[in-house]
Amino acid sequence: QVQLVESGGGLVQAGGSLRLSCRASGRTFSNRAMGWFRQAPGKEREFVAAVNWNGGSTDYADSVKGRFTISRNNFENTVYLQMNSLKPEDTAVYYCAATRGLYTGASTSTGGYGYWGQGTQVTVSS
Repeated sequence: QVQLVESGGGLVQAGGSLRLSCRASGRTFSNRAMGWFRQAPGKEREFVAAVNWNGGSTDYADSVKGRFTISRNNFENTVYLQMNSLKPEDTAVYYCAATRGLYTGASTSTGGYGYWGQGTQVTVSS
């Protein structure tokens, strides 16, 4: 099992920044791809960003490209999501996820992940 705990969410004005963290414990973190997803009220969970197991490859949703940056620190078992130039439409619960398989690429699909955190709320006011 892999346990994931997100933190760093909160309320911010449009144009502001937040950095989300996701700390992993349990089974091996450093050889799993990690992703961030978000879910707004009444909407399906959607892909935000992902990083492969060694941090060498990343992928982003078009809606966040140029504004969000995903990174990981395998020594600290932590993945980060730096969010800049936030918009009201970024308001959602943000979830981090880890792949069940090892040494995989950065999946953009929820089905590519086997472990999920409990989520952290991000609210962007206009």
